[in-house]
Amino acid sequence: MTFKIIVCAKQVPDTNEIKIDPVTKTLVREGVPSILNPDDANALEEALKMKEQYADTHVTVITMGPPQAKDMLIECLAMGADEAILASDRALGGSDTWATSNALAAVIERLGGYDLIFAGRQAIDGDTAQVGPQIAEKLGIPQVTYVQECKIDHEMKNITVKRALEDGYEVIKIKTPCMLTAIKGLNKPRYMSIGGIFDSVKREKEIKTWGAKELGVDVDHEVGLDASPTNVYRSFTPLPKGKGIVIKADGQKETAQKLLVGLKSRHVI
Repeated sequence: MTFKIIVCAKQVPDTNEIKIDPVTKTLVREGVPSILNPDDANALEEALKMKEQYADTHVTVITMGPPQAKDMLIECLAMGADEAILASDRALGGSDTWATSNALAAVIERLGGYDLIFAGRQAIDGDTAQVGPQIAEKLGIPQVTYVQECKIDHEMKNITVKRALEDGYEVIKIKTPCMLTAIKGLNKPRYMSIGGIFDSVKREKEIKTWGAKELGVDVDHEVGLDASPTNVYRSFTPLPKGKGIVIKADGQKETAQKLLVGLKSRHVI
């Protein structure tokens, strides 16, 4: 019996080339250099490690985005994924995390049958860490976030997870089917192999593209910018911080006095 793993991935803009649409206040993605989201690369790597360890494991990568996101899926195939699905439709454009999770949950349901879903902790273009957990909630499956270690038993039914916390970690046992979101410390993503690159280019035509109609989502109330409950008030690039001031004085007492004078002159205290 095939063990089916689904990996949710996202093509994100190169963080050195961020542009904001002045009207919609959303990220401009067309024409901007894009990469596979780093945390999603960790999620894919863990799925591929399971595929290597256990026979008859099938890895499917899914994403939502513009047509250019197919380039990222080709990269995932070159790394070792078996199948790739792209959800792409103008009606899906501008979706916030809630609407995005609606679309991706619809992709997963249309695929039919899965044992494990992997996703990155968060995407570097949003840093919300919401999509993975929202997908799990909509599918009605258990989830563990911030996964830094995981081990599945030979029966492919129980997974032991080490979850990162701010001040330590916790060990959790969870049964499949479930959702796990990966962090950077989980593993080191592999590079595409030469053979994988050649094979993935040949398999580009195998990548399925599904629109809103195929997914059966309500374009007025479930997906897209207008259906998204999150409203972006303003997006901007923070101004660079000024240089710090070094206080030079003889002894701690004189240093403290100069510091107090400086803070008072700037009305800080």
